Formats: sequence, structure tokens, C-alpha cells
Amino acid sequence: MTTKLPAPLIESLQARFGNRLSLGESTRLQHGRDESVHPPQLPAAVVMAESNEDVIEVLSLCQQHQTPVIPYGVGSSVEGHVLAPRGGISLDLSGMNRILAIHAEDGDATVQAGVTRKQLNDALKGTGLFFPIDPGADATLGGMAATRASGTNAVRYGTMKDNVLATTTVLAGGRVMRTGGRARKSSAGYDLTRLLVGSEGTLGVMTELTVRLYPIPEAISAAVCTFPSSEAAVQTVIQTIQLGVPVARIELLDALSLSAINRFSKTTLTEAPTLFFEFHGSPAGVEEQAQIVQAIADELGGANFEWATRPEDRSRLWQARHDAYFACLQLKPGCRCFPTDVCVPISRLAECIAETAADIAQVSIPIALFGHVGDGNFHLVVLVDTDNPKEMDEAAWISERVVERAIAMEGTCTGEHGIGLGKRKYLVREHGETAVDAMRAIKAALDPDNLLNPGKVLPDTH
Repeated sequence: MTTKLPAPLIESLQARFGNRLSLGESTRLQHGRDESVHPPQLPAAVVMAESNEDVIEVLSLCQQHQTPVIPYGVGSSVEGHVLAPRGGISLDLSGMNRILAIHAEDGDATVQAGVTRKQLNDALKGTGLFFPIDPGADATLGGMAATRASGTNAVRYGTMKDNVLATTTVLAGGRVMRTGGRARKSSAGYDLTRLLVGSEGTLGVMTELTVRLYPIPEAISAAVCTFPSSEAAVQTVIQTIQLGVPVARIELLDALSLSAINRFSKTTLTEAPTLFFEFHGSPAGVEEQAQIVQAIADELGGANFEWATRPEDRSRLWQARHDAYFACLQLKPGCRCFPTDVCVPISRLAECIAETAADIAQVSIPIALFGHVGDGNFHLVVLVDTDNPKEMDEAAWISERVVERAIAMEGTCTGEHGIGLGKRKYLVREHGETAVDAMRAIKAALDPDNLLNPGKVLPDTH
């Protein structure tokens, strides 16, 4: 239910932002939904920010009028992060899209929060550097930091947690805080940057980020290999990691995912459990890595090991992988996705996937499995008609089962999507009451009136 804004707040926002303030229903609907299964929850208004000063003004005014603020990037989240369960202002940061500095000699760049990952990599052409975090969607870097995103390259380059060096963040009431710095290490005080990365807009609004960059590898090679079962594919991953092969990407897709991709992307990939690999390094190093992995795969029944060394072939392969989510949605037109993204220690991955597959066999709805298995993270794309109670119950059962299993295996309920609205109930189960109480204390210290993205991350108190 959308709560009306106080008239004095609307007048102040109109005076400051003019046509960058929208009260129209279509704009509010765009900002009150994401890719999640959650029904839309509209903000009362949308403000298009273009500068730090805009964000400071919005947070200051909203503090005065006790009005919630929900940061918004491009709306590609899948756990309801941008929904407005208590109304308020959706603060759209996509217009804050300037690249402020590139320090090629130091391997870092400072950008506004609305810069997207593709935009940054386009700007880096000619420097010999790239930004590797690749969640699939062309998300904003601010949104990626807020959700602690990762993606296909995480097995080698880490997640946003590992690659954000510094932030400029506006706190509740309009206070500005600068965290971290461009130095590659520091022992000075609490690590506030890591606190903010993954906080999902509940502690502050990140407006500028300094991120790490990496040299473009001298040689890159990609490969595809099919397996008789998902278990055999996962055992290949486990042995590859345990041998210390510095593979850059290892992605698993099940037969249903490959079928969807072939229809959607007009590819002719074998519709069987499949691993996608990518190797980075020197020409000799890449060749050695590939030979080791191919030998492991051969021993476990891998077949049809095919190489993609030309840039256009690699791009086509990885674009097909990134299209997997939207391809799977086409398996059941008009459906929504009830997402999961658990992560477990690599040694438990085969067991976790096998037990999950047994659960999938017990339900009637189509469920595809794929993921960034090089770091123990996999997704289920659970396709549901949100108006069908039986399908929603089955989806909730599958989600609950896979989360319980992951936590029991000393893993996590979310490897990269974040908590948002959808996974708040699992936070105590994973971390315990004491840890969640500490999180509540931090939230109360930085946002005592609970105005920043309220209703997200922390479970309701009882």
C-alpha cells in the first residue's frame, strides 16, 4: 500500500527537482518492482538524482518528514530489494553515471554509483585493464555493491566485497561518510567499506565507489564439456579446484537449462549436464590449465570437449550463459521466477546438488539448475504461476529445502542475490540471534528512524 507523502515534502522536492520528481503511476510502477516473484509495491514518488548534493537533499528532507527512501539502480535484483512496502521515495541513481577517475597505473577507478559494469569496461578500452565482476545483468556498480554481487568470474577475481576499495556514502539525514581509500591495504579502524558492501541500502546510500581493476589476460581460452550426470560434472569442478588450477570461470548448466538456451539463443549445444570453462593467463599457462582440466573431465566421463579461442566465439558462448535466466523464463511463458542461490563449501557441492535434484523430481513445476560452481554457488530457476497456490507452495517447499540443506552443510542461504524481502526469515537460522542482534544495533546506530530501505534484510522483531 502506497503511503501519501506529506504536502510540505512534495513542495520541497518539487522546488528542488522540478521534472526530476515523478508522482506518475507508470514511473512508480517501474520503480516498485524488480525481477523477483514478489508482487509490485510502489513508492509514493520517484526522484532522479544526478549528484551527491541531490542525494544529500533527499535524505535530509526525508529525515525531516520521516519518510522512507529506497535506493534504485536498474531494477535487476531478484529478492525485492527495490520494492517499497512502506511507500516513501524511490531514489533513482541511474543518472549518476559519470566515471570520475581512472588510475591505470594503480589499477583502480572511481565512479558514480549509476555507472554500469559494461559502461566502465567500455571506458577502460585501450588501458589494458578490465573490471571483472560480471553478474550477467548490466547492473549499476552501486547496486552491485549494495547486494555484494559476484557472477561468473568470482572463482578467480572474487566478489564485490573483494573489489570495492572505497565509497562515498550518504547516511540518514544527509550526513556524508567516506570509507576506505585507494591504498591496497589499511589497518586503520573498522572496515566500514565492507560493512556497506552487501547492506542493500539499509545503512546508507553509496553515491561513489572506487573499484579494483585487473590486467586483461595475455591469453584467454574457453571450453565446453558435457557429462553423463551433474554429479560427474561437479566432481570435475571439485578436483579442478582442489588441484589449484587457477581457472577463471567454471559454470554448470543442467540439461533443461541447455534446452532453454538452445531455443532462446539459437545455439546447438548438447542438451546434457555441461560445464563451461574459461582460462586466463599466458599462452603456455592457459594451455597447461586446459590440459589438466580436460584430463580430469575425461576420467569422469566428460565428452565433446570443445574449444572457443576466438574472441567472437567466446563472447557468443558466454552470452548464451548469461541469457540462461531469461531463456528459462521462456520455458513457461507468463511465469515468474522463484529464485534460489545457495552456496556451500566446494567439498559438499556434489552432495548438495544430488539431494536437490531428488527434491526437484518430487514437484510438478519446471526447475532448471545452473550456477557458478567454481565457488560452490548454484541457482534453481523455479518457474511458477504466481496466481496458482499449488505451484507457489511447491516453489516455497523447494526453496526451503535447498536453503536448509545449504545451511546444514555450513553454507549460506544466498551466495550473491542478497536477503532483500525474500530471505529475511533465514538470517537468524544462518547467523544466530546474537549476530542478528548485532546487525540490528548497527542499523539503529546509523539509521535510528528506520528510513533507509525499511523492511529489507533484517527479520521483523517479535
